[in-house]
Amino acid sequence: MTPEEYERWMIRDCARCGRPASKSAEWSDGPICRACYDRAMRARGLCPGCRADRLLPGRDTGGTPICRDCAGIVRDFFCDRCGFEGLLLGGRLCERCTLADTLGRLLNDGTGRVAPSLQPLVTALLEMDRPKSRLIWLRNPNVVRLLRGLATGTIPLTHDGLHQETPWRTVAHLRDLLMDSGVLPRVDRQIMLYQRWLTERLAVIKDPEHRQRLRHFATWHQMRGLRTKAVKGPLGRSQTNQAKQEITQAGAFLAWLADRGRTIEHCQQADLDAWQAEKLATRRPAQTFLRWCMKTSRMPRLTLPPQVVNQDQAPLHQDRRLAILRRTLNDTSLPLRARVAATLVLLYAQPVTRIVRLTVDDVIDDGTTVTVRLGDPPSPLPEPVADLVRAYVQSRQHLPYASSRSSQWLFPGRQPGQPMNPVSLQVHLRKIGVPPQRGRTSAIRQLVLQAPAPVIAKALGYHDKTATRLVTEAGGTWSRYAPGDHTR
Repeated sequence: MTPEEYERWMIRDCARCGRPASKSAEWSDGPICRACYDRAMRARGLCPGCRADRLLPGRDTGGTPICRDCAGIVRDFFCDRCGFEGLLLGGRLCERCTLADTLGRLLNDGTGRVAPSLQPLVTALLEMDRPKSRLIWLRNPNVVRLLRGLATGTIPLTHDGLHQETPWRTVAHLRDLLMDSGVLPRVDRQIMLYQRWLTERLAVIKDPEHRQRLRHFATWHQMRGLRTKAVKGPLGRSQTNQAKQEITQAGAFLAWLADRGRTIEHCQQADLDAWQAEKLATRRPAQTFLRWCMKTSRMPRLTLPPQVVNQDQAPLHQDRRLAILRRTLNDTSLPLRARVAATLVLLYAQPVTRIVRLTVDDVIDDGTTVTVRLGDPPSPLPEPVADLVRAYVQSRQHLPYASSRSSQWLFPGRQPGQPMNPVSLQVHLRKIGVPPQRGRTSAIRQLVLQAPAPVIAKALGYHDKTATRLVTEAGGTWSRYAPGDHTR
């Protein structure tokens, strides 16, 4: 077929979007392009014509989605195996049945069936929404190689076995799926990613003494601290990002010092002052390494310059904060997820890094009162915030962006078993007109003016010193708050 013949016979103006494209179907309302066909295969609900809850690929004269029977579409869309009505792939099988067959082939242990140890992974993948995204993932040759290796035993089904495989991003995602489905025991994802990054980082350092010193710092200082924090709860990216900056700046300092003809054992105050004076803001993370070296007698005890803390952006005016909060609560056109996160920022002064770590269990609903566990005791949610959170908790299992139905994160992310990326949440908040940093600063300053700083700190998860400093900055007088029992 020549291009001219193809264009004459196959290209049509789509009856729904109006653009010229290759025809995928000829329905009662006219030719349908591939994009509109796929979109029609996702439309489900109650048909306004026959009141049946099913697939709604057709359109009535007003453009309302209707079922194939009411639309007069001759072709049916029922899976020949399970009977599900939806998009059909090869062999007239639905996406989920096609996914089951694909997983059965890839995870065959040589006996003609899925390896028993990997059966929970198959169950978890089949339970996820949008099986087509899983089918696209399985086209990756690295994914195919890893799954076949795990099924046949050539790749040990352990964390250590996966640690040796590449590429690391594909391995990390597969490891998340294996942990989320219970095939592998849970370990902190951020620690594993940091250990991989550290191995690659140390490998490019040419000086063996520098490499060994940084390895000792990471092992005996950083990893000890990260594992202690991981016991209390899963780590966030900000914590491991800080550790990466410390290693990077520590390596830069050792190399800079070597260029001056000195080792860290013979470092002088003049060297330290010159290093800090060049780029104080970017070289602040090196101070953690320097303090550790002084404490462990790896370098002389010298004076470090005080850390200059960047001042927060000017907080929102109180009236502006309340206006944004009012719009967030009342505007139902805004995404429910963003509205809930915005109320936690504007009303309870929560940073997005802490919001994404909340779980469903942190929201306590006794039928009368809704509280959220931000600190101790849990904070009560006033109306209409309580109803907003109730609605979100009930709907989160059906979120299209949730990676797993079993996820307990209040804001589930796309990665299996992981919460939403705080940077992504910040983007969503800004899209609805909520400045996260300025809104949080305004909220916490207002709160510490209404109650003693220690009370606010304990209830919202802030440090006592932070809350006390905020009282001073806000011009509060709670420092003269009379001690004693004020409950009577």
